[in-house]
Amino acid sequence: QVQLVESGGGLVQAGGSLRLSCAASGRTFSTYGMGWFRQAPGKEREFVAVISRSGGSKYYSDSVKGRFTISRDNAKNTVYLQMNSLKPEDTAVYSCAASATVLARSPYEYAYWGQGTQVTVSS
Repeated sequence: QVQLVESGGGLVQAGGSLRLSCAASGRTFSTYGMGWFRQAPGKEREFVAVISRSGGSKYYSDSVKGRFTISRDNAKNTVYLQMNSLKPEDTAVYSCAASATVLARSPYEYAYWGQGTQVTVSS
């Protein structure tokens, strides 16, 4: 069992930056690939980024590539999402999730989810 708690969301102007954190409970954090997803009102949940168990491999959606960076600190049981050059279309609830599948990009491959944190980007 893994419990995930996100933090770091908020309101930012276009072009600004935010760093999201996702703290995990339990001793098995390093055995899971970790992903970030987002969901805007009226839209389906969208894959954002994923990082492997060791942090050595990462994958991003085309919409955030070059602007967002995913990282993890297994000693702190935490995964991060650094978001730069934010756009109004990045506005959504961002959730982290844990998967036993390597570099999973489908939400159906994730067993554990956080409650989400709101990110709002004003124009």
